[in-house]
Amino acid sequence: MKIHPKDYSVQEGDEVDLKTWPTKVEPVYKTKDQYKSLLESHVEQLSAQQQLLYASNRHAILLIFQAMDAAGKDGAIRHVMSGVNPQGCQVFSFKHPSATELQHDFLWRTTRDLPERGKIGIFNRSYYEEVLIARVHPEILSGEGLVDRPRGDKEFWRDRYRSIVDLERHLNENGTRIVKFFLHLSKDEQRKRFIERIDEPEKNWKFSAADIEERKFWGDYMKAYEACLSATSTKAAPWYVVPADDKENARLIVSQIVLNTLKDLEMRYPETSDERRRELLAIRAKLER
Repeated sequence: MKIHPKDYSVQEGDEVDLKTWPTKVEPVYKTKDQYKSLLESHVEQLSAQQQLLYASNRHAILLIFQAMDAAGKDGAIRHVMSGVNPQGCQVFSFKHPSATELQHDFLWRTTRDLPERGKIGIFNRSYYEEVLIARVHPEILSGEGLVDRPRGDKEFWRDRYRSIVDLERHLNENGTRIVKFFLHLSKDEQRKRFIERIDEPEKNWKFSAADIEERKFWGDYMKAYEACLSATSTKAAPWYVVPADDKENARLIVSQIVLNTLKDLEMRYPETSDERRRELLAIRAKLER
């Protein structure tokens, strides 16, 4: 079974209803060994493409991961990017904004960490928290020092979506390719993973009582995600809804989409001019002597 990224992409203008998007699909692997083999192949190809990205120095890649707790963001990032040169890849996690960050507009703190040309940047959560958790918990907005909060909820969130889309369009026009993943986890699978975190001592550190409190707002989060995906998935910066109940399958889907994104850039190593070639041959001759 092949992975077709379009099967998971939200088309620009689509109205997303997450109840119609599966959290589990037929896996592309048949055995654990085959999963490992497929992932290793993807990782090896990603490593080669990342070297090309760095050498050509024309584009940057920004990968954004959003999901409910326990959906597997950390594991996907760790496994998929395991073969990429650390010098060419940076991961940033965004949690509660600091006092300094709250003194700026909602896009400021993430904009500082955008990847430079030739590199891959990964946002584990991102500026999208400002239209997700801030929408589910509007009291968060009271600490953001907003000048005119808001004329009306509909207009307020519409303006935030527009700011995000405008930023992503600007980045795309200046060489940064943005790929956004929503790891779509079922509520029942989250419950199982929470229990696993409690039962296995080495996973206790991953569990917080706050995670249980957030489960109470599951329906509100799904509505916030639906509105967000519908408003901000564009041709330049698409959202991919990745079924996340099967962690291994989700990693293969993510890695294939990232790989396709890099290959679509049709990168090449910089060509050596005749003058540079003569210079190199002269240096080689000196080394031989």
